[in-house]
Amino acid sequence: MNTLIAIVGRPNVGKSTLFNRLTRSRAALVDDQPGITRDRLYASVERGSKGFTLVDTGGFDDSEEEPLVQGVRDQVVKAIEEADRILFLVDGRDGLMPLDEKIADVLRRSRKEVFLGVNKADGPEHEHLTAEFYSLGFDRVYPVSAAHGYGLAALLDAMTEDLEEPAKEEAPDDLTKVAIVGRPNVGKSSLINRIVGSERLLVSELPGTTRDSVDIHFALRGRNYVFIDTAGIRRKGRVKEKIEKFSVIKALQSLDRCHVAVVLIDASEGVTDQDAHICGYAFERGRGVILAVNKWDLVKKDPVMKKRLVDTLDRQMSFLSFAPKLHMSALTGEKVKTLFEKINLLHGQLFRRIDTNVVNKALTAMVQKNPPPKMGRGRLKFFYATQTGVMPPSFALFVNRPDLVHFTYERYLLNQFRAQLALNEVPIRLKFRKK
Repeated sequence: MNTLIAIVGRPNVGKSTLFNRLTRSRAALVDDQPGITRDRLYASVERGSKGFTLVDTGGFDDSEEEPLVQGVRDQVVKAIEEADRILFLVDGRDGLMPLDEKIADVLRRSRKEVFLGVNKADGPEHEHLTAEFYSLGFDRVYPVSAAHGYGLAALLDAMTEDLEEPAKEEAPDDLTKVAIVGRPNVGKSSLINRIVGSERLLVSELPGTTRDSVDIHFALRGRNYVFIDTAGIRRKGRVKEKIEKFSVIKALQSLDRCHVAVVLIDASEGVTDQDAHICGYAFERGRGVILAVNKWDLVKKDPVMKKRLVDTLDRQMSFLSFAPKLHMSALTGEKVKTLFEKINLLHGQLFRRIDTNVVNKALTAMVQKNPPPKMGRGRLKFFYATQTGVMPPSFALFVNRPDLVHFTYERYLLNQFRAQLALNEVPIRLKFRKK
């Protein structure tokens, strides 16, 4: 599973600036896709052949009504429980503050690996700012400048030094991994219980690989499935007594382990920014996504609410225009059977391998149909293409000049690849390489 590194620290030390600086290398891949919000709280970071998920804890909890120290402490505790490693950021110009010491105390007791970044060290002449922070007891101390980039290469090298390179996704042994994610009270428990309660399902609960998660394995009509990270969803008594506090990090962990993500949206409340954030991350990770609007029975007889909900979904999830949308009710069982049909469809597309001859025939047809526009004195030429991976289906296109690929033409090619190679409902990746 992808390593999670959380940035923690007191307010206004530069966490968000550092987050934006470290994730900027993915801007071309992510931000050109319309609809993916730029202020997301988490993103994938790549360093050579290694990568991790970076989490900015600054925006998770609204602590304005709580005393400052307690609010920050709660935020740090939450982050260190879920993350694999911690990037602790302090302000070198302010010097060591009492709140830094309180946070450091919590981090030391967590026994998690901590990398201490001393921010606002804009060059070698400011490296002395790190001196007093060694008293916090962390061995890994790095002078950095979130604003100007100084020292970040050394920090990234240290954080990724012993990370394993991601294994290539291959078709699983007849097992479809499904994550059901969504806000509290959206109906996750109702959906799981309806599926598991069916007499035709063979069910077993197995402990998950990390953090007390529970994976539910079952078979349906000759196919094997596993619902991952369902701890806390099926505990009926507890759910009634105490509403679970939605954790973005928990959802990220589920998405990292799944093939298909079922994003449950409450029809009575509509689409939220949190829904869009989770969908954006699933898209970045190349997962299949099903936008499942639950509690449809509450709105289907109200044409005004129906239209408003459909319009909002189309607008906020425009970057997932290809993803299947399902109007369902976990309470009544409406469209639950269709949900499994969609899960099977996406799984098949995600792991589909296509012969190189078929790929090149499709590429030739789409270029002939709409030749690339002339850019200055040069014109983009395509030589050949081949599939390089699955989940998501990925293709390398060999061209004379990758810099001549305009984002509008790349979008055209993406849509054509989906249509001509029967990959209509999953994300795909195109990489342009110089020949």
